[in-house]
Amino acid sequence: MLIDQATIYVRSGKGGNGCCSFLREKYRPKGGPDGGNGGNGGDVVLVGDDTLTTLVSLTPKPHYRAKPGGQGLGKSKFGADAVELLIPVPLGTIVRDRDTGECVGDIAVAGERIVVARGGAGGRGNESFKSSTNQSPREVEPGGAWEERTLDLELKLMADVGLVGLPNAGKSTLLGAVSAARPKVADYPFTTLEPSLGICELSGNRRLLIADIPGLIEGASQGAGLGHAFLRHIERTSVFLHLVDACPIDGSDPVEHWRVIRGELAGHDVDLSARPEVVLLNKADLITSDALTDIAEALREAGATDVCIGSGATGMGIYELMEALWVRTRAESVNERSTGW
Repeated sequence: MLIDQATIYVRSGKGGNGCCSFLREKYRPKGGPDGGNGGNGGDVVLVGDDTLTTLVSLTPKPHYRAKPGGQGLGKSKFGADAVELLIPVPLGTIVRDRDTGECVGDIAVAGERIVVARGGAGGRGNESFKSSTNQSPREVEPGGAWEERTLDLELKLMADVGLVGLPNAGKSTLLGAVSAARPKVADYPFTTLEPSLGICELSGNRRLLIADIPGLIEGASQGAGLGHAFLRHIERTSVFLHLVDACPIDGSDPVEHWRVIRGELAGHDVDLSARPEVVLLNKADLITSDALTDIAEALREAGATDVCIGSGATGMGIYELMEALWVRTRAESVNERSTGW
């Protein structure tokens, strides 16, 4: 099950108190102040982990508290700094402060770190206050206070290719055909109830990460159907693979199906309508080649610039499709680097 939202409570560690102490040794009855400083409290840090694909690990344990710093000791001994508390999260996690609404960070790279609660500083011991005019100070500082926050985490899947289309367009069948993913496949609408990820292995150690979301229907961007809650998962995909059923069971127009999905993408986010798109005229094994040619031409006339013909069920044209997607995603990666995305 994909858990794409979570709320966690974090608290950093309190700084250790400084120590008030005076050296007392044989032959040194007035050794002077020797109280050490306290240690720093532990930070709470979110770390990007590319092995995670969901926030499910955070749901059973929503509270995270770092350890406090050690207290200062006599004989000029400093308290130990507390270790930071690391919380691994999947790539694509957006972090917001629940109380202020501030976007704290957006973790997009493996190993990326965001300090969400900084530990308190260690307090100074009385040795730090000694001077030529104050040779026996008794002043000490308490450790700095902890920070605590309530954070809302939202996951937006990061993939090379995002599958979109009406229910029963064949998205799950295609994902299962090109990857080791095993999404549910059936002959009724809305068999996909949550986003799925699959990895398509190509020759030469190349791979495509593909995200499948529940089928969209007209009005999805306003909340209709199942897909509206998952539209955010395709916001970060480089290229859309738009599946269009070549022979709808109800006899409806495939070109109109394409227009409906394009409208819903634009309704959710105008930028999505400008995202590169490859259209797959799917289930091509069920109709004649002449009919396929006519539908493909009609799609191009309607505005679809890159139309492929194939079948996820039989594998027809799928190898060529994946190679075309590889070229498109690499081109988009170059564009993103050159524009500073």
